[in-house]
Amino acid sequence: MVGVGGVVIDNGRALLIRRGGPPMEGEWSIPGGMLELGETLTQGVARELAEETGLEVNVLDVIEVLERIFPAQPGADGIPGDAARPQYHFVILDYLCEARGGTLRAGSDARDFAWAREDELEGFNLTVAATRVLRKAFAMARAKR
Repeated sequence: MVGVGGVVIDNGRALLIRRGGPPMEGEWSIPGGMLELGETLTQGVARELAEETGLEVNVLDVIEVLERIFPAQPGADGIPGDAARPQYHFVILDYLCEARGGTLRAGSDARDFAWAREDELEGFNLTVAATRVLRKAFAMARAKR
């Protein structure tokens, strides 16, 4: 499955969301979701950020491409006891974005949102991959200034 994410950095802070559904329900993450059939990558990023955060964004540069594989719990995929079979396999493209409008709010799959400075990321218990992507995004945003 192809996923897209968007890192919005404003005034030295990155926008994070708390996931409202699986996988990663309740955890802090980069806003994003699944690409829809026929949608370009940048269209998907803009749509997902609008749905999850209420923001309209300009999609700038690719930060990183990564994959996440989530094994199924026994019975979760209809095969009793097969915990080794993946339930989700995502290829995710994260983009640096800039806000250009909209009203910030937690929407669709987001339970909450927060702004975090680079030195505050550890307090959000992000995945190693999300932290790496966010640090790259901060560096890219500094280089653009």
